[in-house]
Amino acid sequence: MLIRIGFDMEFTLHAPTSMVLALHTHPSVDHRLQTPQYVATQPAVSVRTFLDRAGNRLARVLAPAGTFRLMYNNVAYDTGEPEPSVDGAALHAPNDLPDECLPYLLSSRYCEVDRLTDIAWELFGKTPPTWERIKTIVDWTHRHVQFGYQFARSTKTAMDVYYERQGVCRDYMHLGITMLRAMNIPARYANGYLGDIGVPISPAPMDFSAFLEVYAGGRWYAMDARHNTQRIGRILIARGADASDVALTTSFGPATLTKFHVVTDEIA
Repeated sequence: MLIRIGFDMEFTLHAPTSMVLALHTHPSVDHRLQTPQYVATQPAVSVRTFLDRAGNRLARVLAPAGTFRLMYNNVAYDTGEPEPSVDGAALHAPNDLPDECLPYLLSSRYCEVDRLTDIAWELFGKTPPTWERIKTIVDWTHRHVQFGYQFARSTKTAMDVYYERQGVCRDYMHLGITMLRAMNIPARYANGYLGDIGVPISPAPMDFSAFLEVYAGGRWYAMDARHNTQRIGRILIARGADASDVALTTSFGPATLTKFHVVTDEIA
């Protein structure tokens, strides 16, 4: 199948402002795109892309004062099949993990593994040390957090989510990631496009979607503690330890978001 992806967003800036953008899709998705990636700006400015230490494609711009607009449109190919399930994948002892996985066992800005380890072992220590432990943690997170945009705040951590039991998609992922890491299972944060393909259409405006990736059986699996199902048509933008690594836009100065529109639609 083909999926139309893109966005249109505007900022109000009081002075020329440097910005870093995590809005290009991940290099691993390039072969699925029908046209080369191009983020347009209005007014037109130079957009310089680079790869960060995690392999994400980021961009730098110097936005002028006033109204600054960012636009992108493309079409991506997808198999139309649900993403692979972790069912049957083996867990790895920490000593057997690849070096690249070790950072994803540790605490990070929004994932306080050290503060939630005892709680995680009380909750999940008696589960089988197999893929079932992963599913149990993701299922538990899905059931115990209430979704609502009114619950969002930029400083909310996994510990906050554990006690408040409310949040948006990134909060589900931070809590699930932290519990997985506390049980010695590598987990990392990711975001991307996710349309309502193969599921009931959501009445909420389209948005970018957070998800998590867990390492088992020698590979990474995408999982979603909010929707708690293997989805069709997920398109990766960026991944990192937590949301602090993959902010869609980072402004080095005051910037007010005044327009935000995302498209992720299957093309009939």
